Amino acid sequence: MSALTAGLGLKAEHYGEALACRAEGAWFEVHAENYFVAGGPRLAWLEAVRADHPISLHGVSLSLAGSNPPDAATLAQLAALVRRVEPALVSEHLAWSRQGGAYLPDLLPFPRSDEALGIVCANVARVQDALGRVIALENPSHYLALDGHDWNEIDFLAEVARRTGCTLLLDINNVYVSARNLGISAERYVDTFPADRVAEIHLAGHRADARLGERLLVDSHDAPVADAVWALFQRFIERAGARPTLIERDAELPPFAEVLAERNLAHDRLVALERLPV
Repeated sequence: MSALTAGLGLKAEHYGEALACRAEGAWFEVHAENYFVAGGPRLAWLEAVRADHPISLHGVSLSLAGSNPPDAATLAQLAALVRRVEPALVSEHLAWSRQGGAYLPDLLPFPRSDEALGIVCANVARVQDALGRVIALENPSHYLALDGHDWNEIDFLAEVARRTGCTLLLDINNVYVSARNLGISAERYVDTFPADRVAEIHLAGHRADARLGERLLVDSHDAPVADAVWALFQRFIERAGARPTLIERDAELPPFAEVLAERNLAHDRLVALERLPV
């Protein structure tokens, strides 16, 4: 098993407690764009935490599925942060957010066509060349069914990984939310996901839509991990083995002790795999 077990998203409200944290196997992940600065207290805190814990950089703005190449300035800032922090992991989303000169602050879906496959592979290759390292590509959340797919999602991700050498980030909450929203099997998804390519796992909470209720689940990151998501996580790691696993909490932040306790649940499940009889 990797030396990294379970990690937490690093939030400003928790910097002090994260800095003091000495939990076995702990690591922290940040949204890279929040640290595209030359100095100041936020970057100083990140470097202080980095001195004692591995850091993962998770991008949200490269628009890898967009028709335009990743923004040159954004990519240069990410490359500079990678050199400065030397993260254990770097990841981005299978989504788009830029068109022409406009940026939309969302992770938008697209038809998984042969053309899109070529675009995503070219953009992933550009990013990896700029960073001088492999990135992990995350499966998205879905809220409606799109037409025009030539590839199913797992085969699409696997083919991007094969062509570019990138790894994959399996977000199990995204799997559950998408499966419920689209009427597909979450169990089948995790059972057929290419485990040998998975460099990281994400776990998070979700909520029912305020208007539609349980008919539409939202990947909100504002609640504890649901029991059904924990079950899918256990199902995957029993097949694939342990992977660095992140607890994401981006809103309705509880005290650090609460998110650390949830992180410890993931850590215990990962460590228990080593104790199983062969």
